[in-house]
Amino acid sequence: MGSQRDLVLVPERLQRREQERQLEVGRRKQQRQDQEVEEEKNEYFAAAFSREQAAVQQILEGEESPERLEEAAARLQGLQKLLNDSVLFLTPYKLRQGQEALARLQALLAERRQALQPKKRFAFKTRRKDAAAATQVDAAPGAPVAEAAPAPPPPLKEERGFGFSNVESQVLEMRGEDLHQRDVLLTELSNCTVRLYGNPNTVRLTRARRCTVLCGPVSTSVFLEDCSDCVLAVACQQLRIHTTKNTRIFLQVTSRAIVEDSSGIQFAPYNWTYPGLDEDFEGSGLNRSKNNWNDVADFNWLARGVASPNWSILPEAERIIQWD
Repeated sequence: MGSQRDLVLVPERLQRREQERQLEVGRRKQQRQDQEVEEEKNEYFAAAFSREQAAVQQILEGEESPERLEEAAARLQGLQKLLNDSVLFLTPYKLRQGQEALARLQALLAERRQALQPKKRFAFKTRRKDAAAATQVDAAPGAPVAEAAPAPPPPLKEERGFGFSNVESQVLEMRGEDLHQRDVLLTELSNCTVRLYGNPNTVRLTRARRCTVLCGPVSTSVFLEDCSDCVLAVACQQLRIHTTKNTRIFLQVTSRAIVEDSSGIQFAPYNWTYPGLDEDFEGSGLNRSKNNWNDVADFNWLARGVASPNWSILPEAERIIQWD
């Protein structure tokens, strides 16, 4: 009886082993196909990115003209889109390399644009100094000079950037044509509210403390570095956050937000509005229907399946609705 039962079970065991073998063969085949697809994607990205990067570099290092710079800006946007579309399969190292290459080209473009700007600001500063000197000369000897009422500082327009720098406890604004496709730098701000009504090309916020920054749609990238206890509302193609802590970000982004060496970052959907926002979105080239505000990559947290402790979703009850 026992031997007959064994004879019956042998075909069943062989059949199960054959099924398991077939499943394993199918699994390995799928793995090879997936790997080939990933390799093809990486090869295409590397070739296309390198080609466009070299083309933009050549334009920026050639003859300077507004038309050439606009061509470089348009190709840079295409390069940014290529990187955004490749985020899901690029390794963190390759993604970082691409972002750094884009940042260098954007900085070079900003320098070239600045070089073509008329330098009226120097004459303006001279007139201010002359006027101040004339006021002091006309005053009666020994009479106290009246102090001028403090006013918000004018936008920073030196070579290091266009924006605001070294300001404390003030409301700062820029609008319309002053912002259009400009590279904005906000640095060394404390207890300030900044409103950017318009469509800048890039925004860089560095060394800010307890500030609120409200910004219209940014055509390419927003970069935060060394900020703390801030609130930011921004729409952009790409957001990168470095060495920043305890900051809330109301975000619309078409790629993924990148967090690095940061903690206490909270995200919520972009909800700032102002007259003309729809037109600014249209001019920015951003896809308004695409928002990856809660798809965040933390370069310091590589554990799969475990949420990063450095960022979180802001609870709905704590999301600001009325900004002004």
